[in-house]
Amino acid sequence: MQTVLIWASNILVFSSYLTYEWAMVKGRAKPHRTTRLVIFVIVILGFLSMYAQGDRVVVWFLGICSVQSLIMLLMSFKYGMGFERRHSRTGATHLFVDILCLIIAAVGIVLWRITSNPALALYAAVSADFVGMIPALIKTYRMPETEYWLSYLFDLLAILATGFAIQNGGFNEYLYPVYLFVINSIMMFLIFRPKLLSKRI
Repeated sequence: MQTVLIWASNILVFSSYLTYEWAMVKGRAKPHRTTRLVIFVIVILGFLSMYAQGDRVVVWFLGICSVQSLIMLLMSFKYGMGFERRHSRTGATHLFVDILCLIIAAVGIVLWRITSNPALALYAAVSADFVGMIPALIKTYRMPETEYWLSYLFDLLAILATGFAIQNGGFNEYLYPVYLFVINSIMMFLIFRPKLLSKRI
C-alpha cells in the first residue's frame, strides 16, 4: 500500500506541474518569481543532498521536481510577476518586499544546509519555504485570478497521499507535509475568496 501511495503522490505532483505550466501559457496563471526561485533552490539542494547520501528512490522524485521547478522558474520570467518597481496593472510597489523575502529565505536555506542538527535543518527549510511563499500569498490575495486552482488541488491530494504513506512517523516526519498542506490550502482559499465573499453577500 505504501508503494501505491508513493507512486500516486509522484503522479499527482507531476500533474500539478504540468497543469500549472499549461495555465501559464494560456494566461490563467502568473507565478511570483521570488517564490519560484526559492522553491527551485530548495528542491535542487534537496535532490543533491539525497544523491550524495546514496538514495536512489526519492532522488528520482526530487530529480523530476528539480527539472520541473527549473522549467517553471524560467517560464515565470516570461509569464510571471515579481521584482517590478511598480506593477503595470495595479500600480502597487512590491520590490522591497520581494527582495526582503528573498534575503530572509536565503538565510534560512543557508542555515538548513550548514547545520548538523537534522531537526534544526528541517525547521530552517520550512521557514525558508514559508518566507519564499509570502510574495505569492500577497499576490494571490490582491489578484486571485493570477493563480490556477487545479494545480493546488493536485498538490493537496499528493500531500495527503504522502502523509498516509509515512509509517511510524513522529512530529518531524509529519511537519513538512502538514506545512505544505496548510500553505496550499491557504492558496486555494485565496483563489476562491472573491467567490466565497460574493456568496455571503
